[in-house]
Amino acid sequence: MSVATFDILLASLRSGLTFQDTTMRRSISPEERLLLTLRFLATGNSFASLHYEYLLGISTISGIVCHTCQLIWQRLREAVMPTPTADDWLRIADGFYQSSQFPNCIGALDGKHIRVKKPPHSGSQYFNFKQYFSIVLLALVDSNYRFIIVDIGAYGSTADARIFCSSRMGERLRANQLALPEPRRLSGSSASAAPFVIVADEGFALSPHVMRAFPRRDLDDRKRIFNYRLSRARRYVECAFGILSNKWRVFMSSLQMSPQNATLVIQACVILHNFTRIHDVPSEPEVAPFPTTTSVGLDHNPQGRPGSAGLAVRELFADYFISPEGALSWQLNSIRGTRR
Repeated sequence: MSVATFDILLASLRSGLTFQDTTMRRSISPEERLLLTLRFLATGNSFASLHYEYLLGISTISGIVCHTCQLIWQRLREAVMPTPTADDWLRIADGFYQSSQFPNCIGALDGKHIRVKKPPHSGSQYFNFKQYFSIVLLALVDSNYRFIIVDIGAYGSTADARIFCSSRMGERLRANQLALPEPRRLSGSSASAAPFVIVADEGFALSPHVMRAFPRRDLDDRKRIFNYRLSRARRYVECAFGILSNKWRVFMSSLQMSPQNATLVIQACVILHNFTRIHDVPSEPEVAPFPTTTSVGLDHNPQGRPGSAGLAVRELFADYFISPEGALSWQLNSIRGTRR
């Protein structure tokens, strides 16, 4: 984080970090409160270690970190992670097409397990398939590695698909309340208009708005090309998680705090990730929008086996990726070079 970005962040939070001096003691300044919190998030040092660095009590440090993280979420969420509008979805889709050549993509979806200390009396609720205790950060990411929508705090033992299904994001997607644009034809194609989709891995259910790869058995070139093209778009969420963990190294070890306080830390890091991406990274050039067309609605089967609509949308994209309008010059070499 640059000095200029820190100054902008401090100005946004100063009023919430300013406390009154008393006759007994001086209050801790907003600058020190923010520096202490950023030091903890960026290094992952324990509160006991920060006690010697800042000469503050361990309980005082814990209170400052939790309060500042909560303030970061409350003050900056609407500025750096606002609720997307139809125009925002179109901008995100154009960015994905320019960077990964996957049309009508409005985000890459995945979950990340954040290691935490085992909460008392929690049994196996937080114990995940990787054999450690965690809470889950479920995130939708754009092509600039920024978080669009997040769901934080689910038990580590819960599968990504179930978290997504029960999350507000999943509920709003099923109820068609995410303000998604009308379906539009894929670039250069004369086929039916395709809906806007989220790309995800095999842990999520296939639906008209969530695309996952074809199963790995009996794959022909057409299916392999679709899987390759989908993975090129899906990598952005994996990279975003990597950037998040490397910048905010508190995630490199187990969070020694309650799940409630760990949720505050994760929320703050997500907001700070977007904040630094906006203020420290040069903005991307504008992308020309696609013409918009309309098509008939598609049925949706959010539970159980994939519905016919989800399969039809995946087939539509698979056909487009091998057509002259949608094919990439290197895609056949890429899939044949990795075939076993």
